[in-house]
Amino acid sequence: MASITLKGSAVHTVGSLPASGEKAPDFQLTKNDLSTVKLSDYEGSRVVLNIFPSVDTGTCAQSVRQFNQEAAELDNTIVLCVSKDLPFAQARFCGAEGIENVEMLSDFKDGNFGKSYHVDFSDGPLAPLHSRAVVVVDEKGTILYTEQVTEITEEPNYKAALEALMN
Repeated sequence: MASITLKGSAVHTVGSLPASGEKAPDFQLTKNDLSTVKLSDYEGSRVVLNIFPSVDTGTCAQSVRQFNQEAAELDNTIVLCVSKDLPFAQARFCGAEGIENVEMLSDFKDGNFGKSYHVDFSDGPLAPLHSRAVVVVDEKGTILYTEQVTEITEEPNYKAALEALMN
């Protein structure tokens, strides 16, 4: 279980992120058109998982904007923004913001992504939404980098995530 804070108050997740060097757990998430996608569908590409509670909060929205900007410059890399928001809300946000370089994916159907990656809050006011985290996966599905953001109101370390792709 990861111990993190929400505006200074302790909250916890259901576990710890998978470790670097491990095979990334496969998942089934819902795209904005309500189709299903799996991690294995991206085999051969590097994947950045930008995980957060809700696109309707300032910090989460900024992480999508920042990765959208950064993703435009990355070769053979896809950024997947994952939350439990409904696909309709994700599509609305992307349309309003002009987001075109990332894919928004929803874990609203069964929550298995949050359980597999151990990012669901187990307590606190945001339970059972996802905590803020980043997981970088190589072309073969091996985890290169993880970050569990320790204060949920803060942004992830974009530079460190992107540098993991360069090594």
